[in-house]
Amino acid sequence: MKQSVASLAQLPGVWRGGELEQGAHPVVATGHAALDRELPGGGWPQGTLSEVLHDGVGIGEVAFLAGALARASQGDRMIAWVNPPHLPYAPALAKAGIALECCMVVRPAHREDTLWAAEQALRSGACGAVLFWPGPLHGDRPARSVDEYAWLRRLQMAAQAGRSMAVSFLSTAAERLSTPAHLRVVLSREAGATMLRIPKRRGPPLVDPIAIDAGSTRPVSQIAA
Repeated sequence: MKQSVASLAQLPGVWRGGELEQGAHPVVATGHAALDRELPGGGWPQGTLSEVLHDGVGIGEVAFLAGALARASQGDRMIAWVNPPHLPYAPALAKAGIALECCMVVRPAHREDTLWAAEQALRSGACGAVLFWPGPLHGDRPARSVDEYAWLRRLQMAAQAGRSMAVSFLSTAAERLSTPAHLRVVLSREAGATMLRIPKRRGPPLVDPIAIDAGSTRPVSQIAA
């Protein structure tokens, strides 16, 4: 007897593309209830690659993840900052509950070194989170090269192997490019608030941006002198 679509949807492990997927990856709460409601599983995913797309520095691109980073570093797990544009602001990180002794900043010489360092940190299992800035896209092309996509696949697998929260920070020009990342968010700054939309997640995209309180994100985005 043929099963109806409705009955098939009740089977364990069946996911509909029009719904947010639940339970595919462990998650950590971001500390922003409105954002967590829009994320599959109710939080930022661990054991997978995510992308944060933004233009400009200090618009809350790291700050909105402070709650997730604090939770990811529990159990003495490290947070690796690979090729950040500025030195993380220690007082703000401590205020957000991120243990400074768990933070490690890596300054690679080249883009390839950045990707390699991120992969090693993810695969080690010692890092609860790895944040990395691979730099500008090669030639701003409309499609990624095979090598670039292969690197992202390697980072995705390394994050899964190390059960780590992997976050790549890119310009908004990357939105038109394909990616193996399971989650992609786009940030902008409007009227003092950090606006966020989700063009890719395990479910339908979030087209209408949501606002994250700028007062709760600004301190972590300060830059040390």
